[in-house]
Amino acid sequence: MNKQIIQTENAPAAIGPYSQAVKAGGFLFLSGQIAIDPATGNLEQTDIESETHRVMKNIAAILEQANFKFENIVKATIFLKGMDDFAKVNSVYSTYFKSDFPARETVEVSCLPKNVNIEISVIAFAS
Repeated sequence: MNKQIIQTENAPAAIGPYSQAVKAGGFLFLSGQIAIDPATGNLEQTDIESETHRVMKNIAAILEQANFKFENIVKATIFLKGMDDFAKVNSVYSTYFKSDFPARETVEVSCLPKNVNIEISVIAFAS
C-alpha cells in the first residue's frame, strides 16, 4: 500500500511533526484542524460559530487538494473546550453535509493547541 502526503497552502501549515493529511489506499486521514486562517496565520476566534466555520473551511481545502469532498468523510472527531458549545457547533457542522452523515464523536477536553475552543479531525474514503 502506498502512502501519499497531502499538503495545501489553502489550509494552515502543520505546527509540529505531522502532515495535514495522509492518503493510504482509498482512505484519507486528516490531522486535526483548528481555526487558523491560512492566508494570515491568525486565529479566528470571534465566536464558536465562526471558529467552527474556519475549521470546516480548512478541512474543505485539504479534502479538495486530495480530490475528496465532504461526502467522502466516513468518520469525524470533534474536540471541544466546552460542551456548552455543542449545539452551536452541531448547527454549523451540519451545514457542510447533505445526507449520510459520517460516524462521529464529540469529546470535551481541558486544553487544545493555541488555546482554541474546537479542533476537528476526519477520515475520508474514496470508493
